[in-house]
Amino acid sequence: MSTKDIAAVWRPNRTFVPPVPERCVPARDEDTITLAIDAARTAVRCSGQPLEDLGAVWVGTESKPYAAKPCATLVASAIGAPNTLMASDIEFACKGGSESLQVATAAVGSGMVKLALAIGADVAQARPGDILEYLAAAGAAAFLIGPAEDAIATIDASVSYISNTPDFYRRSEARYPQHGGRFTEEPGYFRHTLAASRALMEELGASAKDFAHAVFHQPVPKLVERAAKDLGFTKAQLERGFCIPKFGNAYAASSLIGLASVLDTAEPGERVFFCSYGSGAGSDAFAFTVTEHIAKRRNVATVSSFLNRRKLISGYGQYLRVMGSIRT
Repeated sequence: MSTKDIAAVWRPNRTFVPPVPERCVPARDEDTITLAIDAARTAVRCSGQPLEDLGAVWVGTESKPYAAKPCATLVASAIGAPNTLMASDIEFACKGGSESLQVATAAVGSGMVKLALAIGADVAQARPGDILEYLAAAGAAAFLIGPAEDAIATIDASVSYISNTPDFYRRSEARYPQHGGRFTEEPGYFRHTLAASRALMEELGASAKDFAHAVFHQPVPKLVERAAKDLGFTKAQLERGFCIPKFGNAYAASSLIGLASVLDTAEPGERVFFCSYGSGAGSDAFAFTVTEHIAKRRNVATVSSFLNRRKLISGYGQYLRVMGSIRT
């Protein structure tokens, strides 16, 4: 939907320019689980790996359709995975997906399983009129972790940085989340993103110039650009991590979707820097190296292909109906 439709309702004097031009919302028959299933099926198909070797499915989300039932078991069943596997949901606000990626890496790296599926999926909720209504959207990304010799990219290292920072939360009985205003940028996003990123580069003995691409959590572009500048990354290194459909606007996105967008065009030998952020609060930083397998695994299921098939919903009223914000 166009975020101008939101501004027209809540800021009719038109003095407010939305930070992103459009936000993705689910159809009436979609939720976190259906999005996760679609992403998982695409990942398995693109990987060329046998599904019977899958040993784990983890779904990172903060918008579960069920309060007590896991999403991961339903996803595993829907994609035809074997029953003899580990399956669970992981919650850490916006970084539940990258946390799943870490757990999957550990499980495969330890030899506990041969293949593990890490998914980040959300249908984010926002109180009507709140700033989150312009920014929090819907989507899913799935990554199949397996042996390095078959991979499109290797995981060189990962570092996390966390603290108890109350910048965003939703109590169990509350319908919409709340955000802590002054905690959002400095003690929240910047503190954790910069700390995790610097710790990773120190561990690798690397700097920003050693990477061809950089991907960060992208609530709004200005936060990414400032964090990247502080770390020494250029706008050129950030370009592919911002999703750009055929109609030309750059879109903020989740960090995992930004990573998928980078891998759609990355070349063998290039290194990719990645850092997520989740409120509450923490960041997971990764370093990847693209392999020669990248070219043969590419197909039409690119991030831009999904963006380019979008359908605009007509106005704020239809948006409220689709999101279930009107109760009858």
